[in-house]
Amino acid sequence: MRWRLRSCHHRDMAGPSTRPTTTAAPTEQSVRDADATAAAETPWQTIVWNDPVNLMSYVTFVFQKLFGYSRQKATKLMLDVHHKGRATVSSGSKEKVEADVAKLHAAGLWATMQKA
Repeated sequence: MRWRLRSCHHRDMAGPSTRPTTTAAPTEQSVRDADATAAAETPWQTIVWNDPVNLMSYVTFVFQKLFGYSRQKATKLMLDVHHKGRATVSSGSKEKVEADVAKLHAAGLWATMQKA
């Protein structure tokens, strides 16, 4: 409902307008642009998976060095990997997460990325 402003000083007390309002329907292009923007803003996650090769102390060390985590946080994430089979170790833009996955692979850990 739209409000019509009257020419007096009581504008806040104006009554509702009787004119119908129209809203333009979204175009196909605007819908695609909105979808692309939403997809670009969707954060990504870096997932580290349990493997039978790396020692728990090494995984903790890698988390500390690559992500700057405290020993306590790195140990908690390592235990999640060990007991749950996986842990989310970082999130952010697609480019950032791709770089994190590449660093983890270079360190010998099994890692993937997924949309949050």
